[in-house]
Amino acid sequence: MRPLRRRGGPAALEADYIVVGAGSSGAALAARLSEDPAVSVLLLEAGPPDTALELHVPAAFKKLFRSAYDWNYDTVPQPALEGRTVYWPRGKTLGGSSSLNAMMWVRGFAADYDEWADAVDPAWSWRSLVPYFRRVERTEPAKGGAAADGSAEPTHGIDGAQAVQHQRDPRPQTAAFLAAAAELGHPVTVANLPEAQGFSQTMVSQLRGARASTADAYLRPARRRRNLRIVTGAHVRRVTFTADRASVGAPRRATGVHVDIAGVTRHATARREVILCGGAINTPQLLMLSGIGPAGHLAEHGIPVIVDAPGVGSNLQDHLVAGLAPAARGGTLFTAESRGQLARYLGGRRGMLTSNVAEAYGFVRTAVADRAGMPAGLPDVEIIFAPAPYVGEGLVPLPGEGLTVGAILLRPRSRGTIRLASADPYAKPLIDPAYLSDPDGIDAATMTAGLAECERLIASDALGAVTTGGWIQPEGGERMTPEERAELSLRRYSHTLYHPVGTARMGAEPDAVVDAALRVHGVTGLRVADASVMPTLIRGHTNAPAIVIGEVAADLIRRA
Repeated sequence: MRPLRRRGGPAALEADYIVVGAGSSGAALAARLSEDPAVSVLLLEAGPPDTALELHVPAAFKKLFRSAYDWNYDTVPQPALEGRTVYWPRGKTLGGSSSLNAMMWVRGFAADYDEWADAVDPAWSWRSLVPYFRRVERTEPAKGGAAADGSAEPTHGIDGAQAVQHQRDPRPQTAAFLAAAAELGHPVTVANLPEAQGFSQTMVSQLRGARASTADAYLRPARRRRNLRIVTGAHVRRVTFTADRASVGAPRRATGVHVDIAGVTRHATARREVILCGGAINTPQLLMLSGIGPAGHLAEHGIPVIVDAPGVGSNLQDHLVAGLAPAARGGTLFTAESRGQLARYLGGRRGMLTSNVAEAYGFVRTAVADRAGMPAGLPDVEIIFAPAPYVGEGLVPLPGEGLTVGAILLRPRSRGTIRLASADPYAKPLIDPAYLSDPDGIDAATMTAGLAECERLIASDALGAVTTGGWIQPEGGERMTPEERAELSLRRYSHTLYHPVGTARMGAEPDAVVDAALRVHGVTGLRVADASVMPTLIRGHTNAPAIVIGEVAADLIRRA
């Protein structure tokens, strides 16, 4: 990426718009705003450029965990998970978590976005957002049955910025998993339908076998624009505001940010707006460091209060996943790092290293959904499949030939928080997702029901043909009952699916942080555009809607 330009000394750090964070939302937003040559955009990214090979080889994403490209977070101990802390990787480079994730392109259900519209504004309905999804996506046509416009399905985009493609070399066990789903009566269907019931092979954010992050999709095409400056290694300390209120009762205006670059703290000036795109952890942290947050909490850390905003850092939601890992007969991703597979990848971007690991998924509605009052026809569990034993939160080498069939809690009732550990902008915040803490126990019951469905899939004839009867996780599982395996998987081995949202949610209520146009309540010149604004967690994966939020934000700002 083109560095900050210098003319006889440090270039002035000023622009019409300052975008903080070059991740899924921020990259899209900065690229779209800079399409107008009449405005200038300064994009600040705390991490380094996305130069490491592992950032671009799909199956290598685990090697990025706890690296220089990862914010490397851990939760506080979780009482419902045997007191464990849970590792939360977040991308710290150009492209953000789109440079670190498993590349699953899973939009969610139309009903998810209609729920946002009901809570916030009709502009966030599925009908209103479909044009944005189509603007984002460049979907590879369906094999053997494309729609009239050449896409896999009429709502899919075909000429957008973000490549969304079929997997090049899925493992044969993935076909066995989909056959197992059909054997149990689940439909096997096209991915990303508005009512996405059934099971699908995963569509991936890849281009010809390589990862396609938002740095690839948005920033590289835009990097030569003279009105776009992209600065890496830029750690923002806080947002700055006008020192005094212009008149009694008038809100303060965001004027820029204090940012550390090459060990020097500088002030970057925003002539029009500052837009925070740090995600569901870093955005509320930065708001609180800037004096916008729960007044009592800010006072504990000696931070002057600009806006008493109790919703900042609250409403944290995340997808919890618990996986069962039966041993397999061979041919899984266990040998993906062999010389032969490396040669296949480097020679033509083929083979195991093109895998996104989570090669298939499906949605199911358990019996708990009715008890929870979930609307008819909507699922409460996603089943995820990997032709590899994904154990140890991805932080350990694959222990052998095996598979993973996991249950994901789609709509958790539990709500957590992001809080400051100190006023030091380099101190990691306190992350408490409060997993399985809902008082009526619906979350745990739903996960248990989902794991029972995983057991049925593993016991099917189709998966039985590729497994051995032994277990990798839980170890010694062949000596346990299905109920014992489920309980151990849930309490001892479950972890995040990397989808935190909601900590600066949209709305008009007193605990909402931004309005329907993503403007922060109580100040002017400051917006948030990332997954933190989502009022509720979608029944899907969050990368696609996070990019859409960046696209929507660009239009909102241009119309302001």
